[in-house]
Formats: sequence, C-alpha cells, structure tokens
Amino acid sequence: MNLNRRFLEQVKLVWPKLGLAILAGFLAGLATIWQASRISRVVTGAFLEGADLSASLPALWALLAAIGLRAGLVFASEWAASAAAIRVKQEVRETILRRLVALGPAYVEGERSGDVTNTLTQGIEALDAYFSQYLPQLALAGLLPLAYLVVIFPRDPLSGAVLLLTGPLIPLFMFLIGNMAQALTRTQWAVLGKMSAYFLDTLQGLTTLKTLGRSQEQGARIARVSERYRQTTMAVLRVTFLSALVLELLSTIGTAIVAVEIGLRLLYGHMDFEIAFFLLLLAPEFYFPLRALGLRFHASMAGVAAARSLMALLDEPAQLAAEGAPSIPKPASAGSKGTLERLPRRGFSRPGDLDGQSLRAPFRIAFDQVSYTYPGRVQPAVEDISLEIAAGQQVAVVGPSGAGKSTLARLLLRFADPQAGEITLNGQPIATLPLAEWRAQIGWVPQRPTLFLDTLAANLRLARPDAALADLHRAARAAYLDDWIDSLPQGFETLIGEGGARLSGGQAQRLALARAFLRDAPLLILDEPTAHLDIEQEDRLQAALARLCQARTVLVIAHRLSTAARADRVLVMEAGRLVQAGAHSDLLRQAGVYARLLSADRGGEA
Repeated sequence: MNLNRRFLEQVKLVWPKLGLAILAGFLAGLATIWQASRISRVVTGAFLEGADLSASLPALWALLAAIGLRAGLVFASEWAASAAAIRVKQEVRETILRRLVALGPAYVEGERSGDVTNTLTQGIEALDAYFSQYLPQLALAGLLPLAYLVVIFPRDPLSGAVLLLTGPLIPLFMFLIGNMAQALTRTQWAVLGKMSAYFLDTLQGLTTLKTLGRSQEQGARIARVSERYRQTTMAVLRVTFLSALVLELLSTIGTAIVAVEIGLRLLYGHMDFEIAFFLLLLAPEFYFPLRALGLRFHASMAGVAAARSLMALLDEPAQLAAEGAPSIPKPASAGSKGTLERLPRRGFSRPGDLDGQSLRAPFRIAFDQVSYTYPGRVQPAVEDISLEIAAGQQVAVVGPSGAGKSTLARLLLRFADPQAGEITLNGQPIATLPLAEWRAQIGWVPQRPTLFLDTLAANLRLARPDAALADLHRAARAAYLDDWIDSLPQGFETLIGEGGARLSGGQAQRLALARAFLRDAPLLILDEPTAHLDIEQEDRLQAALARLCQARTVLVIAHRLSTAARADRVLVMEAGRLVQAGAHSDLLRQAGVYARLLSADRGGEA
C-alpha cells in the first residue's frame, strides 16, 4: 500500500486531536499579534506620549493577558499534538504486532529479528516527531504567515510586499536541501537496521563466540559497522545544520530589510512610531512558522524513513492462513479434577498418584502429505509427510540435525502453515481454527524456553494468566522447582534475567516444565525437556513427565534415543522426509536410519 495512503489513514484516526493542535497554534499566532500591538502601545505611551503608570495600566493588563493566553494556547497545541502522536504510535504498534503474529515466528528468525526489533522500538518512536511536530507545523506554516499579512498589508503595504516576496524563499530552500537530507536519512535508517540486526545476533551468540575464542573478532566487526553508522549520521547532521543556517540566514535578511525600510521612513517622518514598532515586532514572527517547519521537517524525516520499514513489514505476505469460523472441538472431561488439583503435597512418591486422570481428553492429529519450505530457501524443510498420532498416543520424532523434526512441531503450533497438504485435528483442518483457541490446547516445552525479565510468577503465568498462587505452587512442585523457589527470599516474586540469565540450564528447563503442568493441555509438544538436567534430576522429571503425559496426545522431539525408547511409536526423519515409523523394539530389528542413530547415540547424543 502507498506510504502516503498509510499516513492519511493514521491522520484520519487522530484528526480531532490534530485539528485541536492546529486551531490552538493558530489562535496562539493571533494572540502574538495582540501581544505585539499591546507592547507597541505601552512603549509609545510611556516614551513618546509621557503616559504615567495609571494611564498605561489597561495596556499592561492587556499585555499580560495576551502573554498568558499565548502560553496557554501553545501548551494546548503541544498537548493535543502529543496525544495524537501517542494514539498513532499505539495503533501502529498494535497493527504491527498483529501482523507479526500473522507472519509467524519464521519471519523474525535469524538476523532479521534485530531489524524488526529496531523497527518496533526506535521506528515507531520516530513517528512521534512526524505527527506531533511536523504535521501541525505544516498547517500553521500555511495559515499564520497569511494571517500576519492580512494584518500588516492594511497598515503598511511596502512591508507586506517585502514579507510576501521573501517568505516563499524559505520553503523553496527547505525543499532543495530536504531532498538531499531525505536520501541520507533513508541510508542512515537502513544502516541502523543492519547494525541492530548484527549486534543482536552477536549478543545472542556471545557465549558460543567466547567458547570458540572468536569474541574479539566479532568486536572488531561491530566496531566497523558502528563506524559506518557514525559516518552516515554525521552526514545527515551536516545537511541538517546547513539547512538550519540557510533558514536562519533568509529570515534574518528578510527581517533586516523590513527593519531598514521602516527605519528610513520613520527617520524622515513618513511613518508613525507605534505602527513601525508593531510591524518590527511582527516581522520575525512572520518567518518563525516557516523556520520551525524547516527544522521539524528534518526531525520528521527519521519517522518517514522508519515508516517505510513499517509499511514494508505490513505488506509482507502472511505466512498463516486466514482463520475460519469453526471452534476447537471440546474434549470430554475424563475426571472431576485437573492434574494439578490432584498432585500430592510433596512431589510424587508412587506411580498411582495421578491415577492416569486428566482434566481434558486428548486429540487425534494427522499430517496429510505436508510440505513446507522456509522463506528464502530452496530445499524443503519437510516434504510429503503423512502420519497420524492417535488420541492419547506418545510419539517420538528422531533424526539427524536438519531432518525436519522441529519443523513438524512448528507446523503443529501454527508458527507457519504448510505450503502443501494439511494438518487435521479429529479430522478438522487446524488452519480453519481460531489461532488463539488452538494454541490454548497445546502445552509446549522447547529445548531453550523463552523467559522474560520479570518475576517467576509472571513467567509461569504465561501458561495460564488467571492461575492462583496455589496453582503456581503445585506446578512448581510437579517440576521439582518448589525447594529452590522456597529458598529464595522473595519466592515467586523473584526477578529473573532476560532469557533466564540468572537461572541455570536445569532451572530454566524445569520452569518451562512447570508451565506445561500449569497449562494442563490435551496436546503436549516436548523438545527433549530433560536435555539440560543431571541424571538425578532427569530420573525425577521423567517420572513426573510420565504422569503429565498420561491421557494426552504427546509429540516428543527426541535428541536422545533413550527418550524415544519410552514412546509408544517412533517416527524417523531424514532430509525432511519420514523414512521409518514403528515401535522402538521393531525399529531396532530393522537395518536403517534408526539403527545408525542408535549406534551413534551409544557414543554420544543422537
């Protein structure tokens, strides 16, 4: 969609506030005329007519009222413009976030995530200057000089003619210099986006770089990228300062011409002092809206450059199909209480603690000739996959790195939709189901859980925002986190670092498991949840996971074949294709990929 059309839509959204800002600014300009007339009246009366204080009081009170009125109107104008900008930023941020959900996580993977982060933060904030400063000033630059000319021409046509001829020079030079500055600003924004992407990518891989001894090399590369951004920024500032100099010079020359011609006529007695002083006070005010427009034009260019990135993101083709009307089929309840409600007070002591009961019954999942290729790649991540996961069945997916295991989970989570084939839930295509409702039926435990700079309670409640504190305690106990949390001075209100920076790998993984316990969903997707745990913790969690998986449909991405051995059925993938399927014991007797993986697993991880 055209950029100007997008901006027009946002202007329509906040037109009442922008209109109020323009009206208040225009009235402030009229108050400036009144203020200049009162100043000229007071000065003329005091110094030329010999008026005493009592005679000057009415004019002084009027001057004070004009100053107060002007200040109040300027404040109202800036407040309304800022409110409009805040509203626009809020609307744009919500629109962009909805678009990112529609595009799916595949869009923001890799270095692109840094560029998107920069666009969502600095890009949206850069719109502030455009809506709160540039747009109101654009209207005022057209209205106020005309209002001043209407007042000046009847009093002195010569001064009005000087202002009328010199005034248009300011927007002319602003346009000529602005074109060059706009091109430089676009380049600056592009460099900033690339630098943000590169810097974020480096930060995320800093541990690996440090381990491999490559951190110094990456530091030098970041320095080079930063230097390029500095040079681009300085080029923009040079043009901005040049523009400011030209605008100030033109307005100064125009004011000087008016002052000289007024002074000469005043000297020879061809003009009254009060009118001359009044016109001399108004001359700089005539140029001020034009100068302010030039300065705010430069401030708004960053917003225009950022808007191009925002609009490009909005114009990206959606990765997810449009939602249909059908709702998620409601599974029948298998018991009167949920899993967490029946947990014993201290851990699990025997296999029968949960009695295999769950609040929800499981779903049947089927993949029918599913294929998917990531954007920008040629080789399909998964190709022509057909399989079925029966209700209540635990299925493990194994295969070498890059075989497509994680892609199956992503497609099931609807982080993207298949480009061929379909995935069904009890025979109904999941692409037709409301996305939020579908994901609410899934408990997901990734190998590297996403954790935020917030409290333990807030990170747990991502699974169920309305969970009570008692539910959090039960979930933590189920994931064997309760002893550690009880030892913390602030308990569940303890802040953790971004990405779980203050947690060990095992603690972060168990926190993700606690989310799954808290969610109590009928479908579980597990990405080797015990990968970061020692043997003792793994044994305890395997027992807890066994009970969590009862009466649920479970898909496990297994990196250890010991995990696959516990599953009801094993799916073996290689190069994006399903090459073997069956029980662990049956696959062991076959010569194939699974047997090779098992042989390799005996010397390390599969």
